[in-house]
This record gives sequence, structure tokens and C-alpha cells, in this order.
Amino acid sequence: MKLTVIGFWGGYPKQNGASSGYLLEHEGFHLLIDCGSGVLSKLQNIIQPEELDAVIISHYHPDHIADIGVLQHARLIQGLLSKEFPTLPLYSHKFDQHEFVKLTYKNITKGFAYDPNSTLSIGPFQFSFLKTNHSVPCYAMRIEAAGKTIVYTADSSFKEEFIEFSRGADVLLCECNLYGHQNGKSAGHMNSVEAGQFAHKADVKQLILTHLPQYGNLADLITEASSKFTGIIKLADEFLSISL
Repeated sequence: MKLTVIGFWGGYPKQNGASSGYLLEHEGFHLLIDCGSGVLSKLQNIIQPEELDAVIISHYHPDHIADIGVLQHARLIQGLLSKEFPTLPLYSHKFDQHEFVKLTYKNITKGFAYDPNSTLSIGPFQFSFLKTNHSVPCYAMRIEAAGKTIVYTADSSFKEEFIEFSRGADVLLCECNLYGHQNGKSAGHMNSVEAGQFAHKADVKQLILTHLPQYGNLADLITEASSKFTGIIKLADEFLSISL
């Protein structure tokens, strides 16, 4: 299983960057997790839009879905150029019908609602879900394939349920929108110290801090997280790739 960071900024992309988007690959299957602003442009450095096999979405904030319409039009245009590929499945929750219906576009993409209380198989991947503490319905994902596990928190303030949900994960892709002195509870975001403590309690093998702030010294996030977690810590970065 291979994870590649496409975009990692929280809220909006910093200059020449992209907000949330992560490419997951295994056994020739290409799955995109979230599709925020700038993601489609960056994605084409690795694969083309028509090569995606599925997309899954954590929630409907623009920094996680802004490029869905762009992806739909890219596949539409490539189809008009006589390329043939199947309708792309887009998986998300159905607790915002106004946004959910937009996932289906002509015969280009089709929206499928996942049940957060059940496991979901997409290609070679098994997904389970945990509702996060955020301002809109949002779901963290535990992704398993070939005996390896990646947990993606999506957007959330810290909650105790995260610990068992993430227990023993090979990679914890954890939102870290705030520095250690900031309190993100009301905003539905985690700070660096909370991320480190979370990783320690869940006994994960590697912590990747993502959904990063556009200000301050980002290296401080690692320093602060490492006060609680002594394992491997990395900042998400464009095209950072992890093979498991």
C-alpha cells in the first residue's frame, strides 16, 4: 500500500499549493481521499484524472471538495477526446443532501453514500469510519489492505474514541491545524501537542501531521508533537510518499 500526499494545507492552499488530497495505491488501484482546492492540478504530476478508480470524501467543506467539479470536467473532456473509461464512483456520507447530489454528474461520476456504521470495500481497501468533532458531519477513516493500516483523521478536535479507532496503525495521518498554545476545540481542529499525545496513546508507528496552518514556523509543530510522541513524526509535504 502506497500513500502519497497531494495537498496538505488547511482551509485554503498556500501559494502554489493544494488543500486536502491524498492518493492511495495498491495492486494497481488508484483511490483519492478528499479532493480540495488545487488537488487536480497537483495530482497530474503522478496520474491523470481518468486513471483514478475511486474517490472518497470525509466531509463537504471546500478545502476537501473544491476540485470535485474540476475532476468531473476533466474526465468529461477526456471522454470527448474519445478516451473510454467507466463512471467514476465518488463515496461520501449523505448527511448533506445538497452537496451529496452534486457527486453524480452525467455518466462521468456517480455518488455512493457510505454507511458510517459499517465497513466499506473499495477495490483492495477496507474502510471503517468514526464521526469526528467538527462543525459539519465529518468522518475519520481507518483504511486496511495487505495487513497494513492507515488512519486519516480528516478534520476534528481531539476525542477519546480516536485512540481505539487508531490503535496500532502503521500511519496516522493526523490533522494539525494549530500550534501547541492554541485551542482548537471550538473550531473542530487539533493542535500539535494533542496530535502527539494521540499518537502516543494509540501506539501508532508513524505520525504524519497534515491540514497545516499557513502561518508560523511549521517545524515547531514537530517539536511540539515530539514532546508527547517519541516515534517517527513528519510534516505532510507535496508528494511525500510512504510505502507500507
